Amino acid sequence: MTGNLGERSDGARNGGDVVVETLTALGVSHVFGIPGQNALGLFDAIRRSDLTFVSSRVENNSAFGADGYARATGEVGVLFLSTGPGALTALGALQEAYATGVPLLVITSQVPRSGLGLRRGMLHQLDDQQRSAVNVTKSTAVASHSAQVPSLLADAWSLAQSAPAGPTWVEIPQDVLLEPTDTPPVTSVVTAVADRAPREELVDAAAELLSAARRPVILAGGGVRRSRRGSEALVALAERLDAPVVSTVGGKGAIRFDHPLSAGSWIEDRHTTALLEDADVLLAVGTAMGEVTSNYFTFAPKGRLIHVDAESRVLEANHPALAIHADAGLALAAIATRVVSRDAGDGAGIAAGLRHAVEDRLAGQDVKTELALMRDLRAAIPAAAQTFWDMTIAAYWAWSAWDPQDGEFHSGQGAGGLGFAFPAAVAAAIGTGQRTFAVSGDGGAMYSIAELATARQHDADVTWLIVDDGGYGIL
Repeated sequence: MTGNLGERSDGARNGGDVVVETLTALGVSHVFGIPGQNALGLFDAIRRSDLTFVSSRVENNSAFGADGYARATGEVGVLFLSTGPGALTALGALQEAYATGVPLLVITSQVPRSGLGLRRGMLHQLDDQQRSAVNVTKSTAVASHSAQVPSLLADAWSLAQSAPAGPTWVEIPQDVLLEPTDTPPVTSVVTAVADRAPREELVDAAAELLSAARRPVILAGGGVRRSRRGSEALVALAERLDAPVVSTVGGKGAIRFDHPLSAGSWIEDRHTTALLEDADVLLAVGTAMGEVTSNYFTFAPKGRLIHVDAESRVLEANHPALAIHADAGLALAAIATRVVSRDAGDGAGIAAGLRHAVEDRLAGQDVKTELALMRDLRAAIPAAAQTFWDMTIAAYWAWSAWDPQDGEFHSGQGAGGLGFAFPAAVAAAIGTGQRTFAVSGDGGAMYSIAELATARQHDADVTWLIVDDGGYGIL
């Protein structure tokens, strides 16, 4: 649905109009969600605007859609939710965005102000809706009157994009949305997206360790992909160090697979684990080094570890390290200016050797069907296509085997919930105007099958592959 139906017949503006005016001033073009009684002020207002509203059929899929849109376009995904059941249904998908660092602005309605903090039996009323969102958002706020809305939304918008990125949550009571307002029309907003630069002494220490290393290795995580110019800075540093680069699942594509220094993303392979362990200096950037990346916590580094991440809580959570709390791209670029170039290394040979070792291991196993599926899909899908993968066995193979080529790889492995791929791919197709590709298992597909209606409604150019393995496995 696209708005631009003009002003209200009575010429008045209300809190819903203030929300939509603020989003327009922020540069928003698409909004995802589902209408609900307490939120009708939002949806009436969007009809009077030039914003495009994309309605899914389940709130969790609306959140996955906003997530996929943000990943594909590089913009903030904006989500409208109604009170109570609507807001709660979206939390599982918001956990994925929170874990993966995807910038979302969630605007949800609330019961009227007269019911906040009380149990008056109002429709959809929760004791504390904000508290429900705390585990899956960077911040929560409630607007008490329409004059607060522009600043609250601008602050949430800024925080959603500030490293580490993630969802932010703003609640607006029903009566604030519906009541006439004397707040002047919003034509400008003040935003402040914070970069997180590394501390100078930590950059010096990291550069000193890497310059002296004989066997440096870089582990590139999703934080590299999400950072502005992160991939460019990664490649520049790897080339100066002549260091092989292993990509995590989230970092897949941070360095092209056809780059000589790329050691691929076979992160669950024992040969990859051994390469990471045997580095005398391992630079892990933009990764928590969590369960999958550590090959299920079997990874045990023998040398020095430099750990860079914009989320301070992941630093040294699993291993002692020189911890650098910083945006991945800024840290990589800073370190690259101070390391001594290595001319005597064999980074390309080490990377190629790892890939060959993995191929040899696979050749000795009965996995021809799985490898053929990956090979055939890669041959059939355009090189620049953005692909979206649910939590399913085919996707687990793709975590390691899929080469993004000129496109991007998106997976629901941040939190590991089902149903991500199809609604995310639909929203990405709508947002970019380009064909996307989604992969689900037959179990996970049922979580999002209602979004076939959304895809048809918006003529989304998306291809959905459902792999039917005849029954639940891990589930």
